[in-house]
Amino acid sequence: MAIRIGTRSSALALWQADRVRAELEKESIDVEIIRIKTAGDRNRTDSILNLGAQGVFAKEIQLALLENRIDLAVHSLKDLPVEPVPGLVFAATLDREEVSDVFVSVKYKTPGELPDGARVGTGSLRRRCQLAYRLRGKDVRIDDLRGNVETRLKKLDAGEYDAVILAAAGLKRLGFDGRIDDSRRLTPPDFLPAPGQGALGLECRAEDGATLAVLNKINRRDVYAAVIAERAFLAALRGGCIAPIGAYARHEDGRLVLDGRILSFDGAEQYDVRMTGGPDADAARRLGEAAAEKLTIPEVKSILNEVARLRERKEK
Repeated sequence: MAIRIGTRSSALALWQADRVRAELEKESIDVEIIRIKTAGDRNRTDSILNLGAQGVFAKEIQLALLENRIDLAVHSLKDLPVEPVPGLVFAATLDREEVSDVFVSVKYKTPGELPDGARVGTGSLRRRCQLAYRLRGKDVRIDDLRGNVETRLKKLDAGEYDAVILAAAGLKRLGFDGRIDDSRRLTPPDFLPAPGQGALGLECRAEDGATLAVLNKINRRDVYAAVIAERAFLAALRGGCIAPIGAYARHEDGRLVLDGRILSFDGAEQYDVRMTGGPDADAARRLGEAAAEKLTIPEVKSILNEVARLRERKEK
């Protein structure tokens, strides 16, 4: 049996595809990796928020799946939209890398050391808002930063930014472990990751029984349940990539624990929820939905109404 893997062309995406290839080859599967350029790859200047459409790093790869040009898509799971695509299924994931974000700086060890007037770069609204909430009362600029991990680090080292916020998973996978230490980690529950951060999303056609059978063999079911809870939380809030939403689920004492968070767009307000549920994927989905329901207070509804208005403007 042979499987064609579709992936973005960045160094990180290719690392991820090779990681999946190694697992498939253990199952005696022949693998071909096919590189696909996405809208997010073609436009490296506009912010993700301004690009508007959901799935700027996923849609072309999903189209290749639907058109039978590939058999399996490998995504950074945080980039895979939660809205279902008819004919496709998020079927599996592998071991999860560290979920934390990292404060990376040449001059400063922690965000608290940043002086007034410092400039921080991030391409994530979730990171921007959580950092703004953490630095309330300080006059720190948090500016948009696009590009791959290497590009962002080069801009930091060139002095364009005093600090950048990056995912620990990407830094580790690309060999930049030296940029991480305990003082620089932005860890849950203080700083929540994006739903699915640190995990891979393995997507295939729903009717492709042969590929589904193979993915079932390599799927890490505990990780799969955790990210299902996080994605169900995001889906129920209908935030997509526009809303500053974080979520982190993990197994503790045979139960699944989910922390969820949504912030106002200016980072002034933060609303949290923690709930526990059963350990399997079906219970995880219900857990995520229940946690979102618990957060539907008037203040959060106001944020989500703003999200809906933004989405409508982007889609016109």
